[in-house]
This record gives sequence, structure tokens and C-alpha cells, in this order.
Amino acid sequence: MKASARQPFVKALDERVLVADGAMGTMLYARGVFINRCFDELNLSSPRMVRSIHDEYVRAGADIIETNTFGANRMRLAAHGLADRMAEINREGARLARASVSDTAYVAGSIGPLGIRIEPWGPTSLAEARAAFAEQGRSLVEGGVDLFLFETFSSLSELEQAVAGIREVSDLPVVAQLTVAEDGVSLEGTSPEHYVPRIEALGVEVLGLNCGLGPQPMLEAIERVAAAADNVKLSAMPNAGLPRNVEGRNIYLCSPEYMASYARRFFRTGVRLVGGCCGTTPEHVRAIKNAVRSSASPARATSHAAKRQTARAAPAIASIPLAEKSPLGAALSKGKFITSVCLAPPRGWDVTAVLEAARRLGNIGVDCLEIPEDAQGAPRLSSIALAALLTREAGMEAILEYSCWGRHLGGMQADLLGAYALGVRNILARTGEPSGRWEEPERKSPLEVDAVGLTNMIRSLNEGHDLGGNSFGAPTGFCIGVAVSPSASPAEQEIQRFRYKVEAGAEFAITRPVFDVETLKRFLKDIDPCRTPILVRILPLVTLGSAEFMQNEVPGVSLPPEIIERMRRADSRGQAHREGVRIARETLAAVSPLVQGIHLSLPAGHPEALPLMEEILA
Repeated sequence: MKASARQPFVKALDERVLVADGAMGTMLYARGVFINRCFDELNLSSPRMVRSIHDEYVRAGADIIETNTFGANRMRLAAHGLADRMAEINREGARLARASVSDTAYVAGSIGPLGIRIEPWGPTSLAEARAAFAEQGRSLVEGGVDLFLFETFSSLSELEQAVAGIREVSDLPVVAQLTVAEDGVSLEGTSPEHYVPRIEALGVEVLGLNCGLGPQPMLEAIERVAAAADNVKLSAMPNAGLPRNVEGRNIYLCSPEYMASYARRFFRTGVRLVGGCCGTTPEHVRAIKNAVRSSASPARATSHAAKRQTARAAPAIASIPLAEKSPLGAALSKGKFITSVCLAPPRGWDVTAVLEAARRLGNIGVDCLEIPEDAQGAPRLSSIALAALLTREAGMEAILEYSCWGRHLGGMQADLLGAYALGVRNILARTGEPSGRWEEPERKSPLEVDAVGLTNMIRSLNEGHDLGGNSFGAPTGFCIGVAVSPSASPAEQEIQRFRYKVEAGAEFAITRPVFDVETLKRFLKDIDPCRTPILVRILPLVTLGSAEFMQNEVPGVSLPPEIIERMRRADSRGQAHREGVRIARETLAAVSPLVQGIHLSLPAGHPEALPLMEEILA
């Protein structure tokens, strides 16, 4: 479809400041659309409503109308069962915007993040992300957009894939915008001096910021961006201040006049494209447009080149070799057989019994203790605190189990740095499970990153870099472990994930409980190309019920029929406990020649189970 604008978008930016429209979501919400609806789908079910909002922004003087397609990528639409309508939603979104614009206005294809983590923090590959953006972009081109507007990206890596995907299907102009903190640093911790050159290198026509900040802090942030920029045009689209909760509704209280006053400051800084994000309305856009008309033309976008601060490459920092990371790391690097035991944090704060149990285990030859996280929300001591206490007070090597559920990337980074400062040197990185297994699915804790992403994060810390790629000085020296399930089904998927974990930096692995030695042998053969030291988890069966539970209710664990039968016969004689110990010792003997260690777990892993641990290890 032929564009309706009278001159090319980039040339128009050279000659004047352009004003973009404001929020679509805010306007839909004001019309009674619930926030749990898929706003993008309204292009199909309520086109008149969407069109009416575009019309309001055109009447307010907007030079650019964004399509109602911010979340219309396949990943986000799948959450609403609409993935198969992706192309239709985007084409119709472009058509509705095109029908509203005047001869001098432009239609911008709005594209937001995928709503999932991509590598290195998530399981979605860069190629998959790039393909998803290309797919959406192709549909927007078919609908007749004049340019693409990427908005509210927090991940620089994802923004790079978005631009790369669009370049595969179109040569239309691109406006690439990040969401940043008040100091201009990205939400992953990357400074403008580092992310601006990277975005410029993508060849985008406009680089800018949107959402997250109100006008005043965005002005300070865009000034840092301008100082770091070379020869790219700038954009700024702030929120209408911070939202306030009024009777259960988020209300943005920033007045149109206030937004307009900062619009003048934006284009005095060199901004060529100004608009609004959350909370902005046609009234805000009208005030911004009047401010642009009444102000003198700002300096060309290249005027900030002289202020550019050249980004310095992060200095190379030597990582700590495995043999020097911890006693466990040294043992692994020498091929020593490892004996590990699970020891859970106590209820309350008193660690006397746990420390005594740790000393006794050390006396019988246990090399290290895994400290599990409590997924049930019981009032137990922090696993990080116990790991540090075991190292300091009991002289025992600790492996801290650390999982992703209910945590965000920044908090995880802070936890890991704190654990290292406290003396913790070994991490078992796990995806984990919801904190409240009794809760309804929609109320369970969110999963922002999985074990592969967590392993990548720890490796980055070991290289002396934070989430944003910034150097923080002396690197950490974590010995990185991961979980693996030899009995998982389908086996191919588990093997592939294990390979991803090894590529991410895993240096050893602890299995799920193993009862079937033949399955373990097949698994070890299959992973041989990416072999890393394996510790086999052995969990003694104490009752027939525990055996049936493991077989039927624990994912990734399989018991041979003969073991179930042995426990059934023993249970009838009141000897299930003794038979469980016998099976555990047989398994230990069978797997020891195949792997580099064993890891003994008992129900709950509490000190009172110590005699059973000693009996198995005797």
C-alpha cells in the first residue's frame, strides 16, 4: 500500500520536529476495556474503537500515528490463544491507522518486546527472537506502515534482534527506543555510553527513550544519551508522570501544560521526535504540538556529536580457574570422587544441631553439603546464611542451591554477589518450582529466567561483568553446578537442555534421584559429547508409600518394577526401611564407577536423619 506522507520520514525529521501520538492502552482503558484483555485483538473485534482513538490523535495534531500492535507478536498473542491470528491482527492494525492519518502524517508500526526472556537469560534463542520480529514486521509492511517504532525495550540484546529481524523484511526507517532508569542506565544496568554506540551500529534512523519515566527524569536521561550519540536522530516519549492509585485505578496526573514545557526542553537538547507514553492523551499531544509550533527550530541532530563521550570497552579480567575456585572445584579438576550430602536449613534461627550434623558428616568422609531451598514457605533459615555458616563455623564445603522462581534478575545478581562476599563458593543453579504449590496456577510466583539464564548470569559474574556488561572489578569465582534428570521424558529435550547449561558455563551436575542404573548408563552415553562431572543423587526409600510417590508423582524420576516389588514385599514384613537402605547401597555401588561422585539425599534432609546417612555411607 502506498504511503500517504508527502515527503520521506527521515527528510521530514531533518526539517522539523515531529510529534508522535500518545498512549493507546490508556485510552482503551478509559473506554472500559479491562487490562486483562488483549488490546491488540481489538483491531479485529472493536475496530471502530481503535479507529476513534487514532482519529482523536490526528485531530490533536500528531504527525505520527502508531498502530495498535505493541504486543502483537506470536509469543505474546499465544498467551491469549491468538498466535494463529498474528498476521491478521497486525495487518488490520496498520490498516486502521492508515485510514485515520492525514496527507502529512505517518503510520508507525508499533512493536514491543516479546514478553519472554531470550538468550543468554532465557531459553528462546536469538534466531527465534529475530524470526518472531521479522514475522510481525512483514505483516505490518503488508498493512501499509511508513516506519517501525520499537518501544519499551529493556533488553539491549532483544532490541538488536528486533532491528535485525525487521531489516530482513524491510528497509523502512526504524525508531529504536529503550526504557531506562532515572540515571539513563538501562534496566539491565548498561550505561548510555555503552548502549548508544551499540544501537547506532545497527543503522537505525532514530534512537531514543520511552516509558518508565516522567518528563523531568527523562530529560536528564536523554541528555546523557545525546552526549553519547554521534550522528543519529533522537526521540523522547515519557509517561505522564508516575501513576497514582485512586480507588483501584492507576491515574496519571501530569498536566498537558507540564508535558509541553518539557517538550520544549527535549528538542532544545536535540530531540527530533517527541511524544508520550503511558498516561498521555490527545490533550497532552495537542499541548506538545502547540509547543513545537511556537518554538524556534532546534539545532540539527548532529549538534550533539561534539559532546560525545567515547565508550570504553570493559577491561579484560582474568577468570579464576576451576581448581582455584573452591575445594570442590579443585577436587573436580583433579578427577577426585566426590561424596556430597543434602542438609536442609533448620526451622527458626538456631543452627546448633545442623552444625553438629555437618561436623559428624565431615568426620565420616563427606566432602561437601548441599543446602536446598525451602519451596514450601516454612519459617526456615536462609539457605545463603546456612551455606556461609557451614563454611565458617563447621569448616565444611557448601553447595548453595539457588533457584529462579519468584526472583527478578537484579535481585538474583545482588543475592549472588552477597553470597560470594559471605564466603559461598559453590552454586547449584536450578529453575526451581513455585513457592506455593497449593496455590492456583495464575497466582504462582513468576519465572523471569530459567536455569540456563541463571548459569549464564553466574558465568558473567565470574568474568567480572554485571547484567549490563559493565565491569565491577574483581570477579567472583563460583564453581557452577546444575541439575539434570537422566530419567526425564522426552530424553532428547533433557539432553538438549543439559547441553545448553554446559555451554552456559556449568562445571558439574547433580542428578535427580536415580534408581534405574541402566537408564543412567544410556543417559551418560548420550551426553558424552558435552560431558561434565556428574554426581548421582541417591535417595533411600523408607516406606512403600515413598516408593510409590516417587514413581507416580515426582517428574523426572523412574523406579524399575523390581524395586517397587522389593519395597512391597519388605513392607509386608515391616522391613521397608532396611530394604530401602539396602537398595540405596546397591545403587551407590553400581553407579560409583560410572560418575565422579554421589549425592545423598534423605526425606527433608534434616539432622535427625543423620544415622540413616551414616548407615548408607558406612
